[in-house]
Amino acid sequence: MSKELSINDQIRDKELRIISETGEQLGIMSAREAQILANGKNLDLVKISPNAKPPVCKIMDYGKYKYEQARKEKEAKKKQKTIAVKEIRLRPGIESNDLNTKANNAIKFLKKGDKVKVELRFRGRELGHKDIGKEVMLKFIEIVKEFGEPVKAPAFEGNNMVVIIDPKKTNK
Repeated sequence: MSKELSINDQIRDKELRIISETGEQLGIMSAREAQILANGKNLDLVKISPNAKPPVCKIMDYGKYKYEQARKEKEAKKKQKTIAVKEIRLRPGIESNDLNTKANNAIKFLKKGDKVKVELRFRGRELGHKDIGKEVMLKFIEIVKEFGEPVKAPAFEGNNMVVIIDPKKTNK
């Protein structure tokens, strides 16, 4: 849990609004009275809303509450899907077989649900032939279009032409 709640003797406020373990409002009382009430039921007094006027406390089993919160967080984490960005590097003079191999790798990544960042590197005099690089990039996009679509058109970042391809949503 990200924030710790004040419990039992840690609560120093004079007046508290008390809620019973069943969720029933018990009204406003002193911290001492509330603590005696909680102890009588073998439960803890937990400050759940410290910023309210007066602060709100609930009578509950704090150990059980913490356990439930940890379980909920764990369940929420399980349901999250992390999307990785896989990177594929190309060159303007790449041969068609090599391009197909790299495209097949990209297709594998897209099938798994990962994004693919395709980077076409220009070195030296290749920068004078950006049109060749653009053709290679468009050819690559054409090969993988069945499994993913580019977020936006290929763009230059320094000496590299970059495009990010999102996996296509499959309706299951």
